[in-house]
Amino acid sequence: MKYASTRNWIRFAVCAGVFTGCSPAAEEPQLATSATAVTVGGHLAGITDADFNAAQANFNQIETINDGVGPIFNDVSCGRCHSLGAIGGPGQQIERRFGKFVNGLFNSLASEGGSLRQLQSVGSFTGANGQHCNVPVEQEPADATVHVGRLTTSLFGLGLVDAMPDSFFTNLVAAEPAAVRGIVNHATITLPNPADASQTIGMTRVARFGWKADTAVLSDFAAGAYLNEMGITTQHCFKGTSITAFATESKPNGVAVPAGCDDLAPPAPAGVPAGTDDAVGPCAAGQTELQDDVQNFLTFMTFLAPAPRDLSDLISINAGAPIFNQIGCNGCHVTTTFTTPNPAPNGVPGGFSFNPFSDFAVHDMGTLGDQIGKDGDSVAVTRRMRTAPLWGIRFRNILLHDGRAADVPSAIRAHDGQGKAAATAFAALSATDQHNVVQFVRSL
Repeated sequence: MKYASTRNWIRFAVCAGVFTGCSPAAEEPQLATSATAVTVGGHLAGITDADFNAAQANFNQIETINDGVGPIFNDVSCGRCHSLGAIGGPGQQIERRFGKFVNGLFNSLASEGGSLRQLQSVGSFTGANGQHCNVPVEQEPADATVHVGRLTTSLFGLGLVDAMPDSFFTNLVAAEPAAVRGIVNHATITLPNPADASQTIGMTRVARFGWKADTAVLSDFAAGAYLNEMGITTQHCFKGTSITAFATESKPNGVAVPAGCDDLAPPAPAGVPAGTDDAVGPCAAGQTELQDDVQNFLTFMTFLAPAPRDLSDLISINAGAPIFNQIGCNGCHVTTTFTTPNPAPNGVPGGFSFNPFSDFAVHDMGTLGDQIGKDGDSVAVTRRMRTAPLWGIRFRNILLHDGRAADVPSAIRAHDGQGKAAATAFAALSATDQHNVVQFVRSL
C-alpha cells in the first residue's frame, strides 16, 4: 500500500502536567494541573488522518502463510501484540530468549535457533511444490542454561525519540550521578529511513530502541520485527543499493525447512534472494524505496503520538512526583524534557517537547538483568538493560522486561544493580509516600 504524506512543521505546545527539564540534580518538576486533550492512539502533526489511518490499518492487518508468514513466527499481526491502550501500545505477549555461557562468555546458540525462540510455526500444509510440509515448533535446546522472557514494548511517541540527535543522549547520560550513570549504546544502521537525509547505510548512531538498546532507527526496528516476529522476509532499495539483510527466513532450531515449505508467498523476482516474501525488486537508477508494509509500519510508528497522562488522582500524583526524584528514580528514569530539533529530520513536529522518563541508556541491573546478549558478551554486559520509558506504563497489566511484576511496588522492589539504591529508598518510605509514588508512576 503506497501513499504520499504531507508534512506540516507545526510547533506543539507542551502538554499540561509533564515535567520541565532537569538533570538528576535539578529542580523539582512542575505540578500536574489537568489532563491533555490528546487522544490515546492519535497521531502527531505532519501526516494526514487518511495517511495515518492507512498505515495503522496495515500495522493491524492479519497476515497469512500466503503473505509469507512462516516458517516460524510469534504472531500474525503487529497490532495483535501492540494493543494495550490503543493500537501501538504495549502488550502482554512474552517472547522467549535462550542461550548459555561458555567460559564466562555468552553464546546465543545461533546454530540451534537462538537467541530468539519463535513460539509458533506454520505446521502441516501442502507446500509450494505440491509436497507435504510439516514445520516443527521451536524448542529451547537442552544445552541452553539461560531461559528468559521479553515483554512487548510500547510504541507511543517513538518517532519523537527517533528524531533526537545523538548528542542529546550522550549529554543526558554524562549528567547522571556516577553511581547510576548509564552506558550509551551505538548500533549500525542497516535500513535507513528515506525521510531522514542524515541516515546512510552502515552509519553508526546512538541505539535507543529495544530492551537492550540495540537498534538505532525505527526503520530497522520495523523490518526486523516483520522478520523475527512474523516470519516475513523483505528486500529494500536505498540509493540504488539492494538491502537484503531482512531477506533470510528463520530456521526452526537452526534447521532449514525443505524448499517450498517456508510459506506460500509468491516467488521472489529476479535479482532478489530466493525465499524473499515481499520485495521491491531491482534497485536501478539510484532507486530508494522501502517494501510497502515496512514503510507503513515505519510511518505508523513515526507519527504515533505519546499517550496522554491519567491525572484523575491529582493530589496523590503531585505528592508523589517530588518523592520519585528524592528516592533516586529519576537517576535513570530521567524527568528531563526532550525537545525535537526544528525542523525534525524524520518529519515529526519540530520543537515538540515530551517526557518519556528514560535516558535510553543501558544500566547494570544485577540480578534483574536478563543475561541475554551478543555472542562473546561477558556476564556483566548481559546484565545491562535499557531504562524502560515509563510513559504509557498505565496501560500495562504486568511489568518489567519479563512480566514478572504484577504491580508497580513489585517492579520497584525487583530493581537490583544500579537500581538497588532507589528500590531500598522506596522500601523505607511510609505507606502514604509509597502510595503517592505509585500513583505518580501510574499516571504516566
